[in-house]
Amino acid sequence: MVTPVNPQPLDRASLPRRLASALPEGVRVRVLRAVYGDPRAAAELVPLLTDRQAAGLDPLPTEPAELAPSLLRAHRAEIRLLPDDTRLLLLLAAADQYPVATHAFLRAVTAARLDTRPLEAAEVAGIAHAGAGGVVFRDAWTRIAAYESGSAADRRDVHRLLARVLRGDVETPCRSWHRGAGALGPSGRLAGELRTAGARARETGQPTLARVLLERAAELSPDPSEQARLLARAATDAWQAGDGDRARRLAAATDDHTLTGLIALRAGNATEAFDALLTAGVQQKRGNGSADGREVTRENSAPDASAPAAHLFARAAEAAIYTGDLRRCREAARIAERTGIVVPGTLGGLAAAFEGRYEDARDLLEAAAGRCGPGGDPTLLVHAGIAALLLGDHTRAATATVRAAASARALGATVTVAQALEFRAYADFWTGRPQAGAATAADALRQAHATGQDNGACHLQAALAMFAAITGDADTCRERAAAARSYALARGLGLPAALAQWALAFLDLTSGRFAAAAARLRALAGFGPGHGHRAIRHLATPHYVEAAVRTGDTRIARGAHADYHRWATVVRSPDDLALSARCHALLAPGAEAVEHYRTALDLHAHGTRDFERARTELLFGGALRRLRSRTEARDRLNSALEAFEHFGAPHCAAQARAELRALGAPASPAHGVTEHPTTRLTAQQLLVARMAAEGATNREIAARLALSPRTIDHHLRGVFARLGIRSRIDLVRLLAEEDSS
Repeated sequence: MVTPVNPQPLDRASLPRRLASALPEGVRVRVLRAVYGDPRAAAELVPLLTDRQAAGLDPLPTEPAELAPSLLRAHRAEIRLLPDDTRLLLLLAAADQYPVATHAFLRAVTAARLDTRPLEAAEVAGIAHAGAGGVVFRDAWTRIAAYESGSAADRRDVHRLLARVLRGDVETPCRSWHRGAGALGPSGRLAGELRTAGARARETGQPTLARVLLERAAELSPDPSEQARLLARAATDAWQAGDGDRARRLAAATDDHTLTGLIALRAGNATEAFDALLTAGVQQKRGNGSADGREVTRENSAPDASAPAAHLFARAAEAAIYTGDLRRCREAARIAERTGIVVPGTLGGLAAAFEGRYEDARDLLEAAAGRCGPGGDPTLLVHAGIAALLLGDHTRAATATVRAAASARALGATVTVAQALEFRAYADFWTGRPQAGAATAADALRQAHATGQDNGACHLQAALAMFAAITGDADTCRERAAAARSYALARGLGLPAALAQWALAFLDLTSGRFAAAAARLRALAGFGPGHGHRAIRHLATPHYVEAAVRTGDTRIARGAHADYHRWATVVRSPDDLALSARCHALLAPGAEAVEHYRTALDLHAHGTRDFERARTELLFGGALRRLRSRTEARDRLNSALEAFEHFGAPHCAAQARAELRALGAPASPAHGVTEHPTTRLTAQQLLVARMAAEGATNREIAARLALSPRTIDHHLRGVFARLGIRSRIDLVRLLAEEDSS
């Protein structure tokens, strides 16, 4: 065995400074993983990378001799100084551990009657020592050097010895591996045994072992076409195990549409992924497109949502989701219906929703969300979570995504764990748990980077931008949103691009920059596939209505709300209905808004979006203050303030405090927070101040707020007095300081 090295963020001090700073975060994480967490090997590998590898466009090297040749040479030279008997024991131990652990060293020593005392020389040299379960190497590179220091004949001998002592059904795949590693040359019989063993390993949740077995089977197979099929299957296993670089290298040796589509979906161009996966799905249905040539769906069998062709259409649906391309959603849904392929309802549900057929969309999404039982297929569980999110059922979404991650771990499908967590973060976000959501997203981001899923990482960057907007971390929000949008727009990923835009708009909204928020959200409605996403535009409607009302331009917002209300009425989600009622309140004149706000809060009580409930109380409290219902306004605002402080949302808390001050009941600042001078302003004064700082004249501000220019002049004089300034120039400077703080 080898002492494990826990992957840590790559220490830039251990790398050439210029190269380390140029590497994207995902490449740095994968470099560290490739070299087993060894900073010496990382420092050696980084200068060897090509420009495309350093940019993350090409896969990293996967063979030890390409990763750290100098370090490996030094370790081999060190091992060659040891006695022959010691080196033989180290070779046997290394073969038992590399590239897969078979745990047969002690049995092999006993069977061959080997003396283990020579290991003392390795211990004295600090190379390895005997442990309860076998030999413990100093590090991974020493173990690899011990294996590579042996001659080809000696390596074959130790593999054969290990194969002899491995017995029983459980150890069959490992026994086959050692038999294959001990072979002299091509053998169709051994290649077939390794292929069968690979399938067995895959079924028992060991995709890494399956990949190793199939790679060796391809080396031993005398049939070129069989070699290509074995390499394609090995690449798929490598991808499932989270070894994205090896998967991409193996895939380059094949022309398999399935493999090309799977990798492009998570690490390439999602539009190309859609085309490849759709083609592969149709071929699979016809019986000639599987990764290994044998997984064929019979035409006369009963429809099955877990069949291979259905899985490929499910992946194509994910590609359409990431791009936001309505046309492709429709195309996939039509082809699936025409060919009799039953796919998760997310595909047809999205197509129906985008076409405005909300009743059909609800039924299809409900069917998909219903497949969230324990122990299910992780792909179908992820789709169940997505469908539940679209229906506003965040509790069921959380259940489905948690079960998807658990099922993926049980199957060894590391690559799917990060995707499940991707959508779990949404459930945390909607239910007003930004800290939990941020923690989930950060964990998923690390896993996405480590497994080479750059598209998923982009989506998670956008999610983290939204969490940062909620918690008032403006710098982090802008930084992550910029990173997400830059990557997303280059690869046609409309979902993260739109989510990042929404995050920036929400930051503007909660910071009082209403015109900027309205402009971002209005622009979001016009973005096409690859730049925007209709689902995100739809979900952002309540925030758009709020921003539009604040700026006095509600014509487009009213149309957006009408569509949102129709969807909420069809799916009967308490949270969506509550937000629709809040929009009604914002758009209603004066006292008419009160009953809409009360309806919204009644509906919120049956939902899970506690953060939005607090936002509704904040807006209701402000409306009550303007209607001079001081007592109820104070209660609503204090409730909202308490909730925002619990959620860690300082910008929203500041808005609640401003409203309380306007009531003549100033709230003390949060513990440890230094108040900015603008916190001395009432909500109305702050609104007028921001409009004035944006260049609006008193008459323009009056028109937007339905007030007289004389009242606006009064407000501005009050703003100048409270802030201790004398001009609009000073006001612009002061508000700019607040925005950058």
